[in-house]
Amino acid sequence: MDLLKPVSSRFIRHVLLLTCVLTVVIGLSIGCDGVKISHFHENGVVASVSPIASQVGEQIFRQGGNAFDAAVGVGFALAVVHPQAGNLGGGGFALARDGGNGHIIALDFREKAPLASTEDMYLDNGGGVVEDLSSLGALSAGVPGTVAGLHALWKEYGTLPWEDLVTIAAKMADTGFIVDEYLAGSLADYQDQLSVFPETESLLLPGGKVPGVGEQLILSDLAATLYLIAAEGSEAFYNGFIADSIVACMAEHGGLITAEDLQQYQVMWRQPVHFEFDSLDIYSMCPPSSGGIVMGQILKLLEPYDLSRYFPDSPEYMHLFCEASRLAYADRSIHLGDPAYYSIPGRLLSPEYIDERRKLIPVDHAGSSDAIEAGSPLKYESDETTHFSVCDKHGNMVSVTTTLNATYGSKLVVSGAGFLLNNEMDDFSIRPGHPNLYGLIGGEANKIEPGKRMLSSMSPTLVLKDDKPLLVLGSPGGSRIITTVAQAIVGFSRFGLSLEEIVSQPRFHHQWLPDVVYLEEEGFFVDKIQALIKYGYHVQERSKYGDLQLIHITAEGLMHGASDPRRGGAVAGY
Repeated sequence: MDLLKPVSSRFIRHVLLLTCVLTVVIGLSIGCDGVKISHFHENGVVASVSPIASQVGEQIFRQGGNAFDAAVGVGFALAVVHPQAGNLGGGGFALARDGGNGHIIALDFREKAPLASTEDMYLDNGGGVVEDLSSLGALSAGVPGTVAGLHALWKEYGTLPWEDLVTIAAKMADTGFIVDEYLAGSLADYQDQLSVFPETESLLLPGGKVPGVGEQLILSDLAATLYLIAAEGSEAFYNGFIADSIVACMAEHGGLITAEDLQQYQVMWRQPVHFEFDSLDIYSMCPPSSGGIVMGQILKLLEPYDLSRYFPDSPEYMHLFCEASRLAYADRSIHLGDPAYYSIPGRLLSPEYIDERRKLIPVDHAGSSDAIEAGSPLKYESDETTHFSVCDKHGNMVSVTTTLNATYGSKLVVSGAGFLLNNEMDDFSIRPGHPNLYGLIGGEANKIEPGKRMLSSMSPTLVLKDDKPLLVLGSPGGSRIITTVAQAIVGFSRFGLSLEEIVSQPRFHHQWLPDVVYLEEEGFFVDKIQALIKYGYHVQERSKYGDLQLIHITAEGLMHGASDPRRGGAVAGY
């Protein structure tokens, strides 16, 4: 009887999917249960949280731009139309594949701790953590990297003029854009916090009110900033009027970022994490992101198990995934940080180490996080983010995850410049054993140090098969990013799910501490939840999370994508 429910639900989904596909075939781009999908495109595809931003990417493709041009345009467009996470005052990571030579590289434009930072800057005299100090206001902000990152991506791979790409976003901010239900709802949810600082209230709550759905929101100060960046490149952000505005904001609100911090900021080109899962070559972000290594551990721990008898909501599969996650997140807490400040073990994905850790996975009951510690790989030596995915007919692939950390970051807008600052300092280990906004525990590897990049969970990912492009994907979600992307890959490779099923399937998450399995509310049948409890898991339902943006490239080179139904995104291409 237990098998009837998954079979029935899959049958219903396939019927609904067939209806969607038939509609797409006649030329429409629609949502199936809210899922934004696309038909197959020959030239290029963008999947993002914003229909407006995705259309910007399509426009750039039609103007002859490549995937990297489109990514830059989408990134700046999101800074206008998706202020929850799109940004100029944050940072992020990108995975890029050059279709000309097949080379894949990681771009790190993560924020950095100001040079005046200290290890105990968020503690009181008794060593206790001061509430909100690392998450609200100027002191919570790291040195922004987004503008430098998008400029570096364009300089290395772009083909269209920089000014043209940035001016699209500048004009949207200048003339205004239509507020949709997702932005209006988000602004309403955060109205109290956004009203703390007059600069922020003036920008996002004009007249002290939440803009209604269908109203036009004009961001004049942000437009002026974007026009300046369009004309002068990233240098305009780190010197001159914009930099002076950031420093003045710090002085007024008690922050630490100085002119020297801004002038010294540099992006880093890095080698991505690479591992094989089934017949796939997976590339994801390396430290200072934990995404690639932790995801690699989860998938490699799962790889030998036969999942053919199960479904994505089968308790047996969920048990194995949670136990693999428990082990991987335990390693994250000890072994991962900024590689410039901490020596990261080089064998965290070695077969010997993974095989030894897999022995700790119990077959028929939940493990205990109290009994699990980080492993010793050296002995084998011999919550708000946004993601967009882009690819084109030349085999160029770009996976970009960028963030302010929490929704609307520090909630503080730089006066006169019109953009929000991040609160990424909370991603450091504020105090050993103290959880951050996402409940993650850290230690020595991720302590605060001047100029250091804080550990992240962002996991922009590229997947190849037989050296050919296959998937571009990623998601926001804080600590849940890693499991969201890993579950998408398992869904594609092991369960044979369609793109629409992958982005809409209910999600679950375990991160070692707290020792809880989080289930998306209304996503799982009662019998599945009861089965997990019988295993011995502590289960909590929570609101829906993540915003998976997924593109699939067929063996013939045709591209189609799916955008997560949770936040109203869209796919665009031609």
